[in-house]
Amino acid sequence: MSDQIKSIVEKLNKEPFKKNYNLITFDSLESMQLLQLLNDVLGEIDPKHVVDIREEMPEQTAKRMLSLLGILKYKPPASITDLSTFRQGLVTGSKPVIHPVLHWLLQRTNELKKRAYLARFLIKLDVPAEFLQDDTVADTNKQYEDLMEAFKNLHKECEQLKTSGFSTAEIRRDITAMEEEKDQLIKRVERLKKRVETVQNHQRMLEIARQLRVEKEREESLAQQKQEQKNQLFHADQRLQRVQLQLKDMQHAVVDSKPESLMKRLEEEIKFNSYLCTEKFPRELESKKQSLYFLQKVVSEPAMGQSDLNELETKINEVNAQINQLIEKRMMKYEPVDSKFSMYRQQASIISRKKEAKAEELQTAKEEMSNMEKQMLQKANQTRELDGTEVLKGDEFKRYVNKLRSKNTFYKKKRLEIAEITAEYGILQRTEELLKQRHEAIQQQLQAIEDKKGISGYSYTQEELERVSAAKSEMDEMKGRTLDNMSEMVKKLNALVADKKSSLAPVIKELRQLRQNCQELTQQCDEKKVQYDSCAAGLESNRSTLEQEVKGLREECIQEESSYHYTNCTKRNLEVQLQRAKDEMKTYVSPDPQDRRKSIREQYTRMILEQENLGKKLREKQKAVRESHGPNMKQAKMWRDFEQLMACKRECFLKQQNQASVGQIIQEGGEDRLVL
Repeated sequence: MSDQIKSIVEKLNKEPFKKNYNLITFDSLESMQLLQLLNDVLGEIDPKHVVDIREEMPEQTAKRMLSLLGILKYKPPASITDLSTFRQGLVTGSKPVIHPVLHWLLQRTNELKKRAYLARFLIKLDVPAEFLQDDTVADTNKQYEDLMEAFKNLHKECEQLKTSGFSTAEIRRDITAMEEEKDQLIKRVERLKKRVETVQNHQRMLEIARQLRVEKEREESLAQQKQEQKNQLFHADQRLQRVQLQLKDMQHAVVDSKPESLMKRLEEEIKFNSYLCTEKFPRELESKKQSLYFLQKVVSEPAMGQSDLNELETKINEVNAQINQLIEKRMMKYEPVDSKFSMYRQQASIISRKKEAKAEELQTAKEEMSNMEKQMLQKANQTRELDGTEVLKGDEFKRYVNKLRSKNTFYKKKRLEIAEITAEYGILQRTEELLKQRHEAIQQQLQAIEDKKGISGYSYTQEELERVSAAKSEMDEMKGRTLDNMSEMVKKLNALVADKKSSLAPVIKELRQLRQNCQELTQQCDEKKVQYDSCAAGLESNRSTLEQEVKGLREECIQEESSYHYTNCTKRNLEVQLQRAKDEMKTYVSPDPQDRRKSIREQYTRMILEQENLGKKLREKQKAVRESHGPNMKQAKMWRDFEQLMACKRECFLKQQNQASVGQIIQEGGEDRLVL
C-alpha cells in the first residue's frame, strides 16, 4: 500500500498536475479534497469532466465518474467484492476505494486519454428493434454505422502517419513551398493595399474595423466577467441562505429558553469541552505520538528479511513471558495490601471507560447532527428550487397544521352539502323524467285526437307561430332601442371631437417648436457621440496595452514561482541522497561486521558473486548441452524412424486380418459373390 501511495504522489507532483504533495499531506487529505483530486485526474483524461464537485450533487458526481470508469474498463480490486460498496465508497470519498483508482489512472494516463477520445465516437447507440422497422430510422442507423467505420479507418491511418515520420527532403520541400506561398500572400496583400488606397476614407474604415475587433474582444471579456459574477452571486446567495437558516434556528432556540436553562446548557458544554481538552485529546495525542515514534523508528531501520522477523518474534514472546511472570510475582507479593483498594480501582476504571464511551457517543451524535443539518439544508434548497417555498419549522409548522385542520373541517362540511345537493339533484332528475314521460303520453293522445278530427299537426303549427311572433316582437323592440342608442352615441362623439380639436390646437403649436428643438439636439448628440467614441477607442487601446503588460508580468511571476518550487524540490532530493550517503558511509566505516553486511556495497558485491557463480553453472550446462546435442538429435531421429516403421507394420497386420476374414465368409456361403 505504501508503494502505491508513493507512486501516486510521484505522478501527481509531475506534469501536468504539479500538486507538490508528500506522503503526509496526501494521506491527510479529506474526502471532498480526495474526490476533487480524482475528478481533476479524470478531467485530464477527458476534458468534459473538468468541473467543481462543490457545485454538483453527489449522486450526479458518482454517476458521471462511474460512467467514465466503465468506459475506461476499470475493474475494482479483489478486496471489494460488492459493486454497491464501491459506489458508496466513491460517493463518500473513501481512501481504500479512491487510492487504487488513482494508481490505476496515473499509471496509464496517455493510453486512457486515447481510449476516452475514441469512446466519444465509437460507443454504439442501442436502438430498439421496433424502431428499426421504420425505413428512415434504419437508413439513419446504417449511415451512423458507416461513419463509425470510416472514423476507425481514418484514425488508423492517422496513427500510422504519426509513427511513420517524414524524411528531411520532404520537410525541406514543404518549407520551400510554404515560403513561396508566403511571398504570394505578401504580394496579394500589397495589391489589396493599393486597391484600398483608391477608396475614399479607407483609413477611417480600417480604424472602424480595428475598433470593431477591439469591441468584440471587450464584449467577450465582459461576458466572461458577467458569468463569473453570476457564479459568485450564486455562491453568495447559498451562503446567505445557510446563514439565514442558522439565524432562524438560533432565534427559535432563544425564544423558548430561560436564563437558568441557558446557564445549565453552557455549564454542560464547558464540562464536556474541558474533559475533551484535559483528558481525552491529550491521551489520544500521546498515543498518536507514540505510534508515530514507533513508525519512524521502523522506517529508519534498514530492510529486514524473514530470519530477522523470526528473531524479533521470538524476542517479543520471551519479553511477554517475562512480563507475565513479573505481574504474577507482584500480585502475589502485594495482594493483601491492595485488596482494600482493588474494588475502588475497578469501579474507577469502569466509570472512566463509561465516561470515555459516552464522550465518544456524544461526539458521534454531534457529527451526525451536523450531517443531518447539512442534509436538511440541501433538501430545503431543493424544495425551494422546485416549489419556490421554504420548509416550515416550529411555530410556523404548528400554525400550518392548525390551518390544515380548519380547512379539513370546512372541506368535510362542504362535502356533506355537496352530497345533499347531489341527492336532491337525483330526485329532481327523476321527477323531470316522469314529467317528460307524461308530456309525451299527452302529446300522443293529442295527436290521436287531431288525426280523428282531420286536423293533424295543428297544435305544433300553432306553437311555432306563437314562438315566431314572440321572437319578431322582441327583435323589433331591440332594433328600436339600438337605433336610439346609435343616434345618442353619434351626438356624443361629435361633441367629443369638437372639444378635443379645441383643446389640441395649442398643444400642436408647442409640438412644432419641440420638434425643431429635438432635431437640433439630435445633431448635437451625434457630434458628441462621435467625440466620445474616438476618446473611448484611444482609452481602450491604452488599457489593452496595459493589460498585455500585466499579463506578461504575471506569467513571469508564475514561471519564477515554478522554478523556485522546482529548485526547492531538487534541494530536498539532494539532501535525502546526501543523508543516505552519510548513513552508507557510517555503516561501511563501522567496526561491527554485522553493520558492514547491511551496507549497500556489501549487498551488491554479494549479489554480483552469486550472479557470477550462477553464470558459471549456466555456461557449464550450455557446454554440456552443445556436446550432447548431435548424438541426442540422431537418437531422436532413430526413434522417430522406429515409430514410423512400427506404425507401418501395424497397418499391414490389420489389412491381412481384414482380407482373411473376407475370404472365410465367402467360403462358408458356398456362392461366388462379393461381401462387404
